[in-house]
Amino acid sequence: MKIVINDLNSKYIETISFENFENIHETFKNFYSMRGALEATIFTVNESISSHQLLKLKNIFHKMNTCYLSMYSNNRNTVLAGKSLKIDSTFVKEQEVKNKLLIVNSKKDDILHEGTVRSGDRISSNGNLCIIGDVNPGAIVFAKKNIHVWGKLLGIAFAGRGGNNNASISSLYLNPLQLRIADVIAIGPKDMRKTSYPEIAVIENQTIMIKPYIIES
Repeated sequence: MKIVINDLNSKYIETISFENFENIHETFKNFYSMRGALEATIFTVNESISSHQLLKLKNIFHKMNTCYLSMYSNNRNTVLAGKSLKIDSTFVKEQEVKNKLLIVNSKKDDILHEGTVRSGDRISSNGNLCIIGDVNPGAIVFAKKNIHVWGKLLGIAFAGRGGNNNASISSLYLNPLQLRIADVIAIGPKDMRKTSYPEIAVIENQTIMIKPYIIES
């Protein structure tokens, strides 16, 4: 389950990944002192959430001065539980839930994505993009600043959108179909790379160069 919190001007505040209802107060304690009314949207994929659990969430949101609560889910029981509590709940297909989350995330300056980016997926960031997982062939990731992949980068990555020549693309295993930084494009190797260390792609002399990624202490 992911919960997106906005103010009444639809200004993005934060996205929360939430699983443990036992620690519910600890998860949201930072929001109790926020001034001004908030909006919260719950996104669930393949999760059956009971009316008892949703009631806990609803009570927490009331303490956070949340004036509007909605939910999107591909689980009909979850949607019915939400409707029973007068939560604005909408049944949508799995991919549509994910697409709505991607649209929300695209409003953020920096994005942290946890999980595999599969073929056909698109993730865009107005700042830095950090992915904890693999980027599969057929997936495309964009960022105005830097892209960091804590996994295998096998798809297409475009950093420095808007002409940022100082942007970079790094990965634990860098074997993309295509890299692009600002206006410079490089095609990935046809053969599998045999490196066993992280690498980073940067622009040097109007060419994309790939180097070992060394983190300075």
